[in-house]
Amino acid sequence: MTTPHPIRTVLVDDHALLREGLRALLDRSDDVTVVGEAGSFDAAMAEVALVGPDVVVVDLKLTTGADYDGLRLIGELTARHPEVATLVLTTFLDDDLVVRAVRAGARGYVVKDVDTTELVRAVRAVATGGSAFDPRSATSVLRTMAAGHDPASELTDREREVLRHLSRGESNSQIGAALFISESTVKFHIRNVIRKLGVSRRTDAVYVASKRGLI
Repeated sequence: MTTPHPIRTVLVDDHALLREGLRALLDRSDDVTVVGEAGSFDAAMAEVALVGPDVVVVDLKLTTGADYDGLRLIGELTARHPEVATLVLTTFLDDDLVVRAVRAGARGYVVKDVDTTELVRAVRAVATGGSAFDPRSATSVLRTMAAGHDPASELTDREREVLRHLSRGESNSQIGAALFISESTVKFHIRNVIRKLGVSRRTDAVYVASKRGLI
C-alpha cells in the first residue's frame, strides 16, 4: 500500500555517515523520498517544522547529551505534529525502551540490522496509518504487556470518548463536531487508540475495545 505521493521522510541520527547511507537506501524506492536530515533534538524539531514530512525515522540516542533523547523527540513530535508518523530505527533493543517509544507516540520500532526491504516496508506502513515492528521488538511489546504493562490501560479519557463515538459509526467530522475538536485532532486520537490497542484499523479498535470492556 502506498500514498498518492512519495512518502516524504526525515532522518534523525547523530551519525552523518549513517544518515547518508540510509538516504541512499531509501531514495532507491519509488515511493519514498528523503527530504531532510538532523543529528539532534533541536535540529530535528526545526527540520520537521520546515519541510513537513510524512514520516520521521528516529534513532533513540542523539547528540544532545541526554540518554535516549530520541524518546523526548518522539513525544514532542507527537504532540506538536500529530500528522507526522515516527519510526524508531536504533541499535537498542530493550523491552522497556520499546514500550516507552510506543507510549511516546512511535508507530514502529525496528533495529538497524533490518534489511532494506523491511525498512522501506516499515516506512510505508507507518505513513499509511499502520504500525511496524520487527519480530524482536514485537516480542518485547508482547512480553512487557504480559508482565502487566498494557498500553491499552493508558487510554486517556478523550481517547475513550473518541472510541465511544467510533462505536456508533460516526465519521471524523461528526466526532469532531460532537467533541468540539478539529478533524486532525480526531485523527490524532484515533491513531493513538489504534496504536495502544495493537490493531491496524478503526473497526478493529472498536471490536477489541468492546471485548475488553473499554467502552
